[in-house]
Amino acid sequence: MQTKDRSRHFIYTDWILIETQFDPDQLQSKETVFTIGNGYLGTRGSFEEGYPHALPATFINGVYDDVPVVYTELVNCPDWLPLTIIVNGDRFRLDQGEILSYDRQLDLRQGLLIRALRWRSPSGNIIDISFERFASLADPHILALRCHLTPLDFDGLIEVQASINGYPENQGFNHWEGLDQGKTDQGIWLQCRTRHSRIELGMGAKVTILGAEASLQVNTAPGYPTLSTTFLAKAQQVVTVEKLVTVFTSREINTPACAAQEKLAHLSDYATLKKANQQAWDEVWQQSDILIEGDSTAAFAVRYNLFQLLITAPPNDDRVSIPAKTLSGFGYRGHIFWDTEIFMLPLFIFTQPAIARNLLTYRWHTLPGARRKAAHYGYKGAMFAWESADTGDEVTPRWALGNDFYGEDVRIWCRDREIHINADIPYAAWNYWQTTGDDEWMQKYGAEIILDTAIFWASRVEFNPELQQYEIRGVIGVDEYHEFVHNNAFTNRMMQWHLEKAIAVCDWLVHKFPERARELEEKLQLTSEQRTHWKDIIAKILFLYDPSTELIEQCEGFFQLEDINLADYQGRDRSMQAILSIEKTNKCQVIKQPDILMLLYLMRESADFPYNEKALQTNWNYYAPRTDITYGSSLGPAVHAILASDLGKSAEAYEVFMQALMVDLEDNRGNTNDGIHGATAGGVWQAVIFGFGGIQLTKNGPVANPHLPDGWTRLKFKLHWRRKWHDFDLCKEQVTQDITHQLEYLQLSLSPNPSNFPLEASEHQTFPPTSPTPSSSPVPSPQSPVPSPHSPNIQGFIFDLDGVLTDTAELHYLAWKKLADEEGIPFNQQDNEALRGVSRRASLMLIIGDRPYSEAQIEEMMERKNGYYVELIQNMTSKDLLPGAIAFLDELRQAGIKIGIGSASKNACTVIERLGIVDKVDAIADGYSVQQPKPAPDLFLYAAKQLKLEPAQSVVVEDAAAGIEAALAAGMWAVGLGPVERVGAAHVVLPSLADIKWANLKAKLSNIVRQKHSETSK
Repeated sequence: MQTKDRSRHFIYTDWILIETQFDPDQLQSKETVFTIGNGYLGTRGSFEEGYPHALPATFINGVYDDVPVVYTELVNCPDWLPLTIIVNGDRFRLDQGEILSYDRQLDLRQGLLIRALRWRSPSGNIIDISFERFASLADPHILALRCHLTPLDFDGLIEVQASINGYPENQGFNHWEGLDQGKTDQGIWLQCRTRHSRIELGMGAKVTILGAEASLQVNTAPGYPTLSTTFLAKAQQVVTVEKLVTVFTSREINTPACAAQEKLAHLSDYATLKKANQQAWDEVWQQSDILIEGDSTAAFAVRYNLFQLLITAPPNDDRVSIPAKTLSGFGYRGHIFWDTEIFMLPLFIFTQPAIARNLLTYRWHTLPGARRKAAHYGYKGAMFAWESADTGDEVTPRWALGNDFYGEDVRIWCRDREIHINADIPYAAWNYWQTTGDDEWMQKYGAEIILDTAIFWASRVEFNPELQQYEIRGVIGVDEYHEFVHNNAFTNRMMQWHLEKAIAVCDWLVHKFPERARELEEKLQLTSEQRTHWKDIIAKILFLYDPSTELIEQCEGFFQLEDINLADYQGRDRSMQAILSIEKTNKCQVIKQPDILMLLYLMRESADFPYNEKALQTNWNYYAPRTDITYGSSLGPAVHAILASDLGKSAEAYEVFMQALMVDLEDNRGNTNDGIHGATAGGVWQAVIFGFGGIQLTKNGPVANPHLPDGWTRLKFKLHWRRKWHDFDLCKEQVTQDITHQLEYLQLSLSPNPSNFPLEASEHQTFPPTSPTPSSSPVPSPQSPVPSPHSPNIQGFIFDLDGVLTDTAELHYLAWKKLADEEGIPFNQQDNEALRGVSRRASLMLIIGDRPYSEAQIEEMMERKNGYYVELIQNMTSKDLLPGAIAFLDELRQAGIKIGIGSASKNACTVIERLGIVDKVDAIADGYSVQQPKPAPDLFLYAAKQLKLEPAQSVVVEDAAAGIEAALAAGMWAVGLGPVERVGAAHVVLPSLADIKWANLKAKLSNIVRQKHSETSK
């Protein structure tokens, strides 16, 4: 079934957004709607050929720069899209000639943007032109564009120019200065640098022409390198132009221009890259998809909102977060607000926890900026910026420029007064910890966030001797219509909650991680007196609340403000503040977005004070009618939808839910041109899961108490909680809750070794062999063929690189040796043996021992060593493969065995390319893929996941003890290469891959299974 929105010329299918007509008046908002991305960057849906007044932009997460004096903003990067087409002398443009047919599609399932049209040129030639592009989710540094050209009624000359535009603007300001550019055997490249932050960018592009005799020429006009060709096209002949682009910045590599050229030289063809992108998307949707039946508009629009968050979330970088307008527009200048932690983060906590961890770790990286802000205002601890960029320093503009050229500018007070963010971020950190059980992150990062911000609150509150209570005066609450209030209930209660959790974290650290507790006590100057002070604040904070009615006063004096009946303003098309003025709105009981109701929502999951059913009903009755839910803040409707569902107000819940759901697809606030409403998209997910799905978290996991809207016949999704997946398939009048528990029970009853179950068990898990020898035959998954009880069901191999397929140990040694010599540290070949299989940081710590180095110095040394190593591996070739490696890889592929790489090196991709084995590898897990290095099993589990294999179906080939330990911990088969004293814990030990045959190795593994079976049957 399809639904059509006439005003936007959209058709919604299950997965595809279709635009049926081009409307120039909606050009910029549609550019936002058709944004694509991959978490590393986002590209707006601008036309490849350009259009007057368009706002083309590609934003790379974390690439910020300053506009002198005024502000810091996310930078519009060089445009990789330009593709000029000239048909018999007429340049193809939609504002010239005649559009005979038009169709643009965004395929959410694959992250593809497709446009097909029939165009009559001013000279009368008719041609079919179609474009397709994607930002690879499989490799964030790859962008791809393909164009099909089909002349219909003429033979003639077609010229194609494919360029990189090095002159992008942030609406009037160009942040880039050109450094260099040129051509290679593969194509063209551009190197530039931001003017103030000095971030370098390298971009390369190459073009392939299929279906016509054509040669490429290079034009290196300054800042605009171009590949061009002219060919004779015949009627009905299809000519294909493929443009592949690579991009790097100095945020992730020292020489981005070289990296872009290097990757360009080894790129696969368009079809192969597209397939890899599709496979990556399949994996993401398997975890994050929501299925809705009975409401086709909601079914598509929910997926659309998820898509826009997924393409902005950083998969491999914990130094960046998600801007309020994602990576899709210039709104808010790419700044990060509380929107990320409170509205967007839950989606990732419950479906992509590794990304959630990255998003929260960004806040840890910005603690120095938060401390500088606190000191600036005369407070202690850390005071998070209301708007944050790369450093965490406050970047909220002081003034907003009005529309009236002669009018007064408006002071923005949020930077000074909207301090509830200092509790919102710890709230998100706590919830991540409670949901994931990630103790390692909490002790390393989260505790410092929670404790240092708690120190701020203790210095920010004021004690009122007359009331004998603590106050927080002079703030802006969640409701920004009131810009200077005292004792905002949301701020006061969230601060109190925060201090409660800070004390709990202190106690937990002392008990579980005493060394880290002592380290933080010293670093943050935490004392027992401070904790006593926290307890006193908790007990005595002022909270304006009537216990008899449970009505909460939003702030001091709110009930005395003039009351406004919003029903009297029906039919308006702007906010109440725009109607009444800022001054008047400050004096009225009209609310921009849920404030008290937001507090109740955040306390709802744990049923903390003041949340209960009576309080919700009472405060809903008072505050919902006074909230400017339509034109106030886009953050409000989703929260109202959840609470209305709780109250049984199904029709009202669905109405406000649709406001949130369609905010960008219908541009119902008129500002979609500024970028996607990221917080609204996150709120949509929460409204579906917690509102309509009725998910509540218990000590045994999430359970559903659904409130499906009228018309919804089915709601299906999955949640990740405490390292297990929980499936929900909710139907009208018949709810199937958490089928995972039933399946776990079945598997436990069948398994001879239940204590060895992996933490990531799911309903499709095939249980792995235990360490050090495999258990009896694993329980087959429902989708897998049943293996013989005496034959392991092996479907894939995961190879370490160093010491297994090639020997880079000598190169690593030379790089470490050079660094050690520069630092005056003794280091020899024997010392290097201790680094085998160890991560870069761990290796450096072994080298420096107890020598005093700061964290900044350690980071610099790791980068310096890596630079030396990267220089050395540039000279590697296929001759550097170890004996037997290529023959064994080929034999496995012929046998239908999948092949993955599991290497802790962050240069694994480069090494694989230099060795010339890219086409023999199905998946790569490297130093960027996971947080925990070997001997943790994460790297190999990630590789198996990429190969779509269960651990028990995977064989790891390693030469290091840490790698063997990681393989066994992952529940995989382990083959060790090298001396027994180093890899003897493996299931099979071999001297090398030379002369090894798959049949022989399989026989050895089968013997182990038979022996174990024989032992257990005695």
